[in-house]
Amino acid sequence: MYKIFVNDKPIVLTSEVSSDKHYKTYPLKYVDLPRVIRDFRKTDTKGVYLYHKNSDKLLRKFLKKFPNVIAGGGKVYNNDEKVLFIYRNDKWDLPKGKVEIHESIEEGAIREVEEETGVSGLVITKPLSTTYHIFKRNGRYKIKITYWFKMHTTFDGKLVPEIKEGITKAKWLGKKKVDKALKNSYANIRELF
Repeated sequence: MYKIFVNDKPIVLTSEVSSDKHYKTYPLKYVDLPRVIRDFRKTDTKGVYLYHKNSDKLLRKFLKKFPNVIAGGGKVYNNDEKVLFIYRNDKWDLPKGKVEIHESIEEGAIREVEEETGVSGLVITKPLSTTYHIFKRNGRYKIKITYWFKMHTTFDGKLVPEIKEGITKAKWLGKKKVDKALKNSYANIRELF
């Protein structure tokens, strides 16, 4: 099972037909995905199930529906076990961004964290979950596939939010502040905690 978010509403890919009354179910093969996304905005539908009998083909078939954007990001910890957050578009988020053609996903993830926050000395300690969300750019829907990594740094300098990317704050948050920030964050970010 996979979750793809449209804002905070999930599209759940499944190989089992669900009887959940709060979610509509569509066969993946025939779904009009742009229409489903438009319905999300107009109705109180909690989410959607997209069904395909072969679980091995679910994600691959779904990803063919729209162009894919590959991104990398970090859940970064410092020596005080605080987590690095950014604030953009009135939401708390984790630093991430599009991976360039010439770089690996890991290199792109580190570069994006550095650019968006000013943090250096990043070391990837392990891969985390991959998240998926649909967004619209220049009138076209796209699927952003973000590969996340747990990272560590001994950096203790000044954080510098990347203003030109709309980031107004970069902060290290402890456990209580993380919990509060997650209440004003995105569903796919909450999935990482």
